[in-house]
Amino acid sequence: MLRKRFVVAAASAAVGLVALSACSGGTETAPAVAPAAAVAGAGGNAPAAKAGTKVAVAEAGTLGPVLVDKDGFTLYRFDKDSAKPPKSTCDGDCAKAWPPVLAEGDVQLEGVDQALVGELTRADGRKQVTVGGWALYRYAKDTKAGETKGQGVGSTWYAANVKGGKAGQAAKEAEAAPAEQQDGTTKLVASNVDGIGPAIVDQEGFTLYMFTKDKKNKQPTCDGDCAKTWPPVLAEGDVQLEGIDQKLLGTVKRADGTTQVTVGGWAVYRYTKDANAGEANGHGVGGTWFVIEPAGCKSTAPVKNKAAKSGSAASEKKEDAPAQSGY
Repeated sequence: MLRKRFVVAAASAAVGLVALSACSGGTETAPAVAPAAAVAGAGGNAPAAKAGTKVAVAEAGTLGPVLVDKDGFTLYRFDKDSAKPPKSTCDGDCAKAWPPVLAEGDVQLEGVDQALVGELTRADGRKQVTVGGWALYRYAKDTKAGETKGQGVGSTWYAANVKGGKAGQAAKEAEAAPAEQQDGTTKLVASNVDGIGPAIVDQEGFTLYMFTKDKKNKQPTCDGDCAKTWPPVLAEGDVQLEGIDQKLLGTVKRADGTTQVTVGGWAVYRYTKDANAGEANGHGVGGTWFVIEPAGCKSTAPVKNKAAKSGSAASEKKEDAPAQSGY
């Protein structure tokens, strides 16, 4: 819970990670673990938000609606941070260029869903505002309200949209890419997804899936158009695990020669129709795609999407099954 008072909204509770040794068989939720303190520290310029912090929504040209502070300056999020649990990794010189938005005094919200707003604790004890679990920052090179010079910097910084996701078309394309970090490290995290329960998410908090038409420890069958809708999680560089048994981790060669991550022998994928971290729109699609649990099993959580549940929509079948495989 926040120690500061929000005006208009209350903060959302952080989602704890779970480490399971067996599949849950449903939506059973493991006890939450208090989020770890952020590894980032203070540093650099004066904080972007002082007493009377405000987070609002404003239009930013082709980027659409973005989050702004009380002075109308664009707020950003950093891909190398984490949303589950909320954590800031921007410290030292980084924090000079990207001053954190601090939760000091009353935090006023305007046009922002109160359930998405929270805070994390930085290493120096200061509180940083989060939306959708993502820490918010200003950009020092934005010298006047409405500027978005920080968009796409280093392919890791993006203006934050109203849900804490990445704003803009370029950001959407980046989110649809295979789940790998810019530094060549892939990360899988055990988490709890609303309405699903135990699930594996990537370093950005996006839900990961398995395809039941694949076979354990065999070459994946989702290629071509299928792989555009369900980008494979590729093992490029180190593969880091958080809350997942190392013994379950593996890899498998794809038809195009790339190497895909497996958990419990099952190839792991993202879903392009999950527009924000924590969504699970792919669960049950076509009766063949399911959220994968930290134990490497298919989630048996109820399928809420009617089209996914029936698997009868022609458009879903055409889009979500590998065309060359005749599914």
